[in-house]
Amino acid sequence: MIKTRFTEMFGVKHPIVQGGMQWVGRAELTSAVANAGALGFLTALTQPTPEDLRKEVKRCREMTDQPFGVNLTILPTLVPRPYGEYIDAIIESGVKIVETAGNNPKPFLPKLKNAGIKVIHKCTSVRHGISAEKVGVDAISMDGFECAGHPGEDDIPNLVLLPAAANVINIPMIASGGFGDARGLVAALALGCEGINMGTRFMATQEAPIHDKVKQALVAGDERSTALIFRTMRNTSRVFGNSVAKKAIEMELEGKTIKEIGPLVAGTRGKVVYETGDMEHGIWSAGTVMGIIRDIPTCKALVERIVGEAEEMIRGKLSRAIAA
Repeated sequence: MIKTRFTEMFGVKHPIVQGGMQWVGRAELTSAVANAGALGFLTALTQPTPEDLRKEVKRCREMTDQPFGVNLTILPTLVPRPYGEYIDAIIESGVKIVETAGNNPKPFLPKLKNAGIKVIHKCTSVRHGISAEKVGVDAISMDGFECAGHPGEDDIPNLVLLPAAANVINIPMIASGGFGDARGLVAALALGCEGINMGTRFMATQEAPIHDKVKQALVAGDERSTALIFRTMRNTSRVFGNSVAKKAIEMELEGKTIKEIGPLVAGTRGKVVYETGDMEHGIWSAGTVMGIIRDIPTCKALVERIVGEAEEMIRGKLSRAIAA
């Protein structure tokens, strides 16, 4: 068993986290991850209302008695979201772990902390990690350029980003972006982290509540199968490189505005992809970790394989590399 400050602080068996993913972070996946001994996250804004989130937390509790959390991404939107009401739903549901992402979580921390909730904040740069530690979060999930979704605008991959962050951040840090096997876990520990966060890899599991065609696309794809949209607008997002993503990039290079491109890449279109398997209906997030995804196991099998192989690697191959 691999114990770290993170596993001790959050009461989980293994130093593996399932990232909060829009439309994907539902009770079926989160409970399966929790039952495997890792830390799963429901995605708050996947639920249409705070009341729906309460119901999803209850549903997840019926599937597991292990710790799990709720991810809340705080971003400015055309239609304002009632973030305060979602936080109330989280607190009233008795959830004790929250992952925040997007904007600075400082305005929401007093309420969460007063409720005895531990907060992990997702960052994409060293400076943002330092700021999050200063305002009082309990842990950092550091996203490198390899990640699905929003990698920030610095384009720093994890081989540099993680040790640079570990040099100056004192609270536990989870490595995120490009992780999907035992080699990644061992590397993350060596780079100064306390575990790994996997999003795309957990999409390619039997319990992930998405269409099998999406899972098969993750297996068939490789490290070149993603696309970066909205680069010129400094709102970069890494998605699966389908025809919709390519069209969005073309429109962007033609000088089209976000309002003009928006309907093509709307999140609701991506939801249809996950539900129906129509792979060209919209964009959907995927990371470069596709280059090492080659099967669709259960969450339990995946977690146990990663941890087991990591332990063997640490005790065997790496220890033998040291000359007597």
